[in-house]
Amino acid sequence: MIPSEFDYEVAESVEHAIELLGSHEDARLLAGGQSLLPLMKIRLASPALLVDIGRVSGLAGVREDGDTLAIGALARHEDLHRDATLARRCPLLAHAAGSVGDPQVRHRGTLGGSLAHADPAADLPAALLALDGELVLQGPGGARTVPARDFFTGSFTTALGAQEVLTEVRVPATDGARWSYRKFHPRSQDWAIVGVAAVAVAGGPRVALMNMGATPLRAAAVETAFAGGADPAAAAECALDGTAPIDDPFASADYRRHIARVLVRRALEELAD
Repeated sequence: MIPSEFDYEVAESVEHAIELLGSHEDARLLAGGQSLLPLMKIRLASPALLVDIGRVSGLAGVREDGDTLAIGALARHEDLHRDATLARRCPLLAHAAGSVGDPQVRHRGTLGGSLAHADPAADLPAALLALDGELVLQGPGGARTVPARDFFTGSFTTALGAQEVLTEVRVPATDGARWSYRKFHPRSQDWAIVGVAAVAVAGGPRVALMNMGATPLRAAAVETAFAGGADPAAAAECALDGTAPIDDPFASADYRRHIARVLVRRALEELAD
């Protein structure tokens, strides 16, 4: 299909993008376009204005800030997958970025675009949640920082305001920590039927689930059980606490529940090795 008619503007800066967003009642940001453009083609999204931020400088790359890694929202998936600093200091996120789609998608899609799209089956939202990351949002009133646990508010919805731009993602470095990333999907480029991102940090593991509810979910009951001494199999039995998987053409809710327990157990076994 062909998208509905829309206006198009190229933002020269973050401030310019914020101004353009405020100029139309229904304006959307365009970065890599790997999520938005397919929706527009089938008219599930019909913005009146596209604000292209792909040429705004200073919104890509990875920099070290002590024990925190600051990542520009326009960083492309493939660049994150291959970034030496990220691979050394936060390998879970580097690996998750390399698990997104196919090479064409990874070379165009951006970190910020994936997070703002907020697909509950997506790779990077769950990884960020497991890492207890933060997102920096800039709007007309200045910048604010939102924890990942508060950013995803529903299926394909976030705390991002209508005139806000996601500029940066901040994650704690996990140097040397054990981690696991497991995703079950019928084909290598498909969305996850269920996925698990886990990392072992001081104080216990952090475990996040994808496609087990309207948002990526922290498996708090699993974390508590495993930190309290439960073995991986016993802790994995808590994986369904707080979840709400759906039936769809790809899998039933019961099948997702079964796969979630299996993947969580395997992830915890990796953390325990």
